Amino acid sequence: MRTILPLAVAASLLATPAAADDQSECLSGIEMIKAEVAKSPAAPVLTKLRTSLRVAERERGEREWDECVDAVKDAKKALGR
Repeated sequence: MRTILPLAVAASLLATPAAADDQSECLSGIEMIKAEVAKSPAAPVLTKLRTSLRVAERERGEREWDECVDAVKDAKKALGR
């Protein structure tokens, strides 16, 4: 039991910088998706971008940064990046 508590504390401390990185990537990714949508890409790409934007914004509201980052990655994939 004594080894579990320090491991749990260490794990939570290590996760904090990753969460901050995910938050930053999420927020900048949402702005990138909005900029790409404003360029009016081809219909199939636009549909994927709008879906990714909707998901990313929902996850931002829920503070699920890693899931928001996944939506941003989907948008980048749709753009061929």
